[in-house]
Amino acid sequence: MPNRTCPRHGKQHPCTCAMGNLYRFVEPVLLFLLQRKGRAHGYELANELRKHALTDAEIEASALYRTLRQLERNDCVTSEWDVEGSGPARRLYELTSRGKKHLEEWIIVLAHMSESMGRFVREACSQTETADSKSETARSPRHFARHTHAERAS
Repeated sequence: MPNRTCPRHGKQHPCTCAMGNLYRFVEPVLLFLLQRKGRAHGYELANELRKHALTDAEIEASALYRTLRQLERNDCVTSEWDVEGSGPARRLYELTSRGKKHLEEWIIVLAHMSESMGRFVREACSQTETADSKSETARSPRHFARHTHAERAS
């Protein structure tokens, strides 16, 4: 999410137009995790991010911390140094009220994307079934998902 003035949102709100460029869906998952956890260290978020990722792509630690810094610049997240305990100081991140509102925006965007993707998959499968009507293998979304996962596993 770029830190710039948006013609649609003005100066009062960080530009959310960049949501169209969903770099591995890191931002909404981080916002969700911080809402659920309250406060968390970066390494905790990294571990949880793998479990809740919205994509199969590997999410690099640099992307995680770059996103956290951007969220902090846009007042969606705050952080402070945690110096308690043994070992080096670590950043402790927390969601702000602006971050909660931004998560709500992401939920709306992702819900619309989910509907659009579902519609696309149904239409694409339907066209494939029509074009492949002579084939013995039925092409359903589950068929494509099974084959896609099998290809990735090998």
